[in-house]
Amino acid sequence: MSKKKYRKFSETFKKDALELLENSGKTKAEIERDLGISPGLLGKWKMRYKIDQENRTLSPSDTEAAQKEIRRLKRELDTARMEREILKKAISIFSQVGKE
Repeated sequence: MSKKKYRKFSETFKKDALELLENSGKTKAEIERDLGISPGLLGKWKMRYKIDQENRTLSPSDTEAAQKEIRRLKRELDTARMEREILKKAISIFSQVGKE
């Protein structure tokens, strides 16, 4: 079984594609077909990035930044839960030792 290879697109390509979407009047599907990219990719890029018109660069959108923070907080919460469980077990063990 072969591994699926993903194509990587440069920031310039993404920026140009998003500008084309904004200015051409074509639909996402038409632009995706014209550029030879996967269906739905323009929508993902649009959610993920915003175009800084002044510097003509891409930057993470507020949604993407918020999702990144949520992922970080979930990892932190999982760590805190594991630590709490370990402490509960330690308290249980030490309380039994004191009774003997």
